[in-house]
Amino acid sequence: MTPEQMRDASLLELFSLEAEAQTQVLSAGLLALERNPTQADQLEACMRAAHSLKGAARIVGIDAGVSVAHVMEDCLVEAQEGRLHLRPEHIDALLQGTDLLMRIATPGDATIDAAVQGFLVQMANLLQPGGAAVPVAPRLPLPVAPEPAPVPVAVEPEPEAEPEPEPRPARKGKNAEGGDRVLRVTAERLNSLLDLSSKALVETQRFKPFLATLQRLKRVQGQSLRALDGLKAQIEAGEQGEEVSQALALTQQLLGEAQQMLLQQVVDFDELGWQAGQRAQLLYDTALACRMRPFADVLTGQSRMVRDLGRSLGKQVRLEIEGDKTQVDRDVLEKLEAPLTHLLRNAVDHGIEMPEQRLLAGKPAEGTIRLRASHQAGLLILELSDDGGGVDLDRLRRSIVERHLSPAETVAQMSEAELLTFLFLPGFSLRDKVTEVSGRGVGLDAVQHMVRQLRGQIEMTQGGGQGSRFHLEVPLTLSVVRSLVVEVSGEAYAFPLAHIERTLELPAEAIVQIEGRQQFWHEDRHIGLVSASQLLNRPVSQNGEQSIKVVVIRERDTLYGVAVDRLVGERVLVVMPLDARLGKIQDISAGALLDDGSVVLIVDVEDLLRSVEKLLSTGRLERIERRGTTREAPRKRVLVVDDSLTVRELQRKLLSNRGYEVAVAVDGMDGWNALRSEDFDLLITDIDMPRMDGIELVTLLRRDSRLQSLPVMVVSYKDREEDRRRGLDAGADYYLAKASFHDDALLDAVVELIGGAQG
Repeated sequence: MTPEQMRDASLLELFSLEAEAQTQVLSAGLLALERNPTQADQLEACMRAAHSLKGAARIVGIDAGVSVAHVMEDCLVEAQEGRLHLRPEHIDALLQGTDLLMRIATPGDATIDAAVQGFLVQMANLLQPGGAAVPVAPRLPLPVAPEPAPVPVAVEPEPEAEPEPEPRPARKGKNAEGGDRVLRVTAERLNSLLDLSSKALVETQRFKPFLATLQRLKRVQGQSLRALDGLKAQIEAGEQGEEVSQALALTQQLLGEAQQMLLQQVVDFDELGWQAGQRAQLLYDTALACRMRPFADVLTGQSRMVRDLGRSLGKQVRLEIEGDKTQVDRDVLEKLEAPLTHLLRNAVDHGIEMPEQRLLAGKPAEGTIRLRASHQAGLLILELSDDGGGVDLDRLRRSIVERHLSPAETVAQMSEAELLTFLFLPGFSLRDKVTEVSGRGVGLDAVQHMVRQLRGQIEMTQGGGQGSRFHLEVPLTLSVVRSLVVEVSGEAYAFPLAHIERTLELPAEAIVQIEGRQQFWHEDRHIGLVSASQLLNRPVSQNGEQSIKVVVIRERDTLYGVAVDRLVGERVLVVMPLDARLGKIQDISAGALLDDGSVVLIVDVEDLLRSVEKLLSTGRLERIERRGTTREAPRKRVLVVDDSLTVRELQRKLLSNRGYEVAVAVDGMDGWNALRSEDFDLLITDIDMPRMDGIELVTLLRRDSRLQSLPVMVVSYKDREEDRRRGLDAGADYYLAKASFHDDALLDAVVELIGGAQG
């Protein structure tokens, strides 16, 4: 493979990553626009996502992606400017385009060209004055979550359906509702309780040997008293002096008092031990709440799945959610995704009727599925209901008899609850034929099996003609203190196992440079590699080893490898909160004691990932080097600001290959923050970006006394004369159009502005 081919392959991979992130923005925004087509913020977000994908596709030469994204952007701009009112058919088409962009970003689809042409024809008709949708090829495969069966259940694959993962929004830092921060505040309020719990758990281990010692002292004391009694008898028999008798009497009195004191101490410590154990368990249970995540985390993409599945079946369906902020143990939450997907698909397919049937029954044409989460007596309670027609009990009775599951006379006497339990049997289905959605009889039995794996239970009820209701109860008893202890620069740190994907030992040759940072290839994807010593502000260890110990950490879909000095092993730790006077310590959530009594700091993985993103955005992420590797001489630094991952990477590679040190920023605001905190020799910026565009960035820069002399190059898709003039008037020194972009043009312009990398 030539260097050009390797570069192209790398850019295609980056385009695929960017497409995944931007299509998530499009999917969420379009669902919101379906309910309110005039939401300005959602229109803007969707337009920018389509615009970014168009530019990224152009830079890597994917014409189909340019065409699809361009026509989607045109449609959204028309809606923004009030010339087009988004109707359901527009939303359908735009969602289809969103799915199509993901297919374009995934090589190997032989039918993609026909699908693109059909989509362009459809959009052309929709965008004509008074245009209406025309028949096109069937909708793309629905982006519904696969139906995993992590237990031995015979689940057949969906026929003629391409398995696609449920889209998940990229998660960086705090969520929209500030849930992470609220969780930390709650943890801070429990600092004293957590401190007591850890100390109490440690102290309770000392009670047993101490009590045993007291019991031994009691026995020795008893023996001493008996010996003194014997001595006294002998003295009395020998008629010894009165002085000795008084001394013995006093000793006997003191020993008796000591015995009473020891007896009381034994009773007191026994009671204290029992109370401390009870208190420690209560406080420890309270500390478990710190591991909780909002129930909303398991609902990502479910609204889109319900909407798309309903429309594919000719139904109108809405998903309503209550209690999405209900806190759930993260392990339980993860295992709930598959059974909830089963239940939601069943509700759409089996429960909700066709619009005309609903209208005849006096119901609204649109069906409603409600999902409610709550806590009750230490249990997570989930209730999923729909307002459909429910299960036809007569048909269910016939199916039970036909399958020879029970005699007809017995079935006739069964209650509704007893009949509904048959739906949970393996292979049972009321469908007469297999479809892409149902008929295989692997839904409810798989749900029940997975719920039982969590030591929970599920029950189904219904009301005549008023839909079905599923009631799930799952215990909240999973541990949160199982951790992997590692060594970084001679200090012990612990990574919670809930965040660890796996551990690796990498040869130095396995590390590559992509997007300005070190990465390694693992399980068909590149994973960023960061140094624990830099993140935790520890000196770099010189252990002389050529291989690198890596802990792969995960937070949702974000994956990073953290290089450490040594893997100590797995431990069950009792969490000890840090002193409140220290405040929030970056990247550290708490402390703990190891078996030998030494202190270990527990890493706050979410905070750690935010630190990684900050280092990346400012270009300060250090390389992990083998022992003896010397650092390069200072090079000229260039800041590249562009909201397209593909463009950033291309420019970074070109400049890095010429010897420049390159930092990147994802938009104007990130770029402005980097400029104020770091020194650069050149700024290269795009114009159209979220939060702060390139014109605003250049204007701020020219007003700053420290930065106003910094050379600025604008690289933009806009190549009209008025666009060029606007950029130069704002203060740019050079304007390069991406439409005529090529490697030498960019490099020549950089050399013209600031000279060579070390010149």
